[in-house]
Amino acid sequence: MTPEVPALDDVDRGREVPSPEAERAFAQGWALVATDLDGTVIPRDRPVSARTLAAFAACAAAGVPVVPVTGRPPRWVTPLAEEAGLGGQVVCANGAVVYDLDAGRVVLEHPIAPDVLREVVARLRPVLPGIGFALEAVAGFRREPQYATRFDGGLEQRVAAFDELVVDAPPVVKILAKCPGVLSDEMVALARGELDGLVNVTHSNAADSLIEIMAAGVSKATTLAEVAAGRGVGAGQVAAFGDMPNDLEMLRWAGRSYGMADGHPEARAAADDVAPACGEDGVAQVLERLLSWRGR
Repeated sequence: MTPEVPALDDVDRGREVPSPEAERAFAQGWALVATDLDGTVIPRDRPVSARTLAAFAACAAAGVPVVPVTGRPPRWVTPLAEEAGLGGQVVCANGAVVYDLDAGRVVLEHPIAPDVLREVVARLRPVLPGIGFALEAVAGFRREPQYATRFDGGLEQRVAAFDELVVDAPPVVKILAKCPGVLSDEMVALARGELDGLVNVTHSNAADSLIEIMAAGVSKATTLAEVAAGRGVGAGQVAAFGDMPNDLEMLRWAGRSYGMADGHPEARAAADDVAPACGEDGVAQVLERLLSWRGR
């Protein structure tokens, strides 16, 4: 069952809504766009819109690069980046990887230590019966038989019991875990209670039964900060967009952030403001407004 998304008034009650003047002032020093992809600029039922592509191109022409910051692995990012006309670096796997689209290679990765992989599995199996695990590496992924795939079926490097998955495994950047019948929000709450301090736990789809686990201290925000610093850009110059709990750290870090109107209530609450829904080209609408105020 899909959890009910509270109305905006329920999420924003008691929170100060920034004035247009604050957004206008931000636009004067704005230097980088950081945006999630799925559910933020990619609607679930259609490709990136022409309006969004035009907004990205206009930002680039104005000297404001667009950096995708996504939970997707590199193999899922390249075709989309080509469609969107994006180049340069992409933050992938919720901050565990930075992929250079122009060079076609990984330039940074934050793997999870093998002993931590085993500890995560040992702690979660008792509290989430029926759970299945997959291990995402830069070079591909491996999974247990009970971890059902929807997108990468047939591309697995190995399908086996967990102990066999970790044998000679390449560096693992993300653990994926599914537990049918338990929604992602509940899975995250249970997993954080068991894994506090050991790893970073999040999810990117409230209607699913899937959590994503990265090394401790690794998030979209931490790695985006590294990428931005490499361009001489500070947090106060970044406009960030997101819709799910895996965007929370990024939304809190950026100088100006927007949760999508149709996104998870936690994302809206973490952001400075709310952008129109993904299907209404919400990111494009905000970028157009920021560009109109730039230099005024």
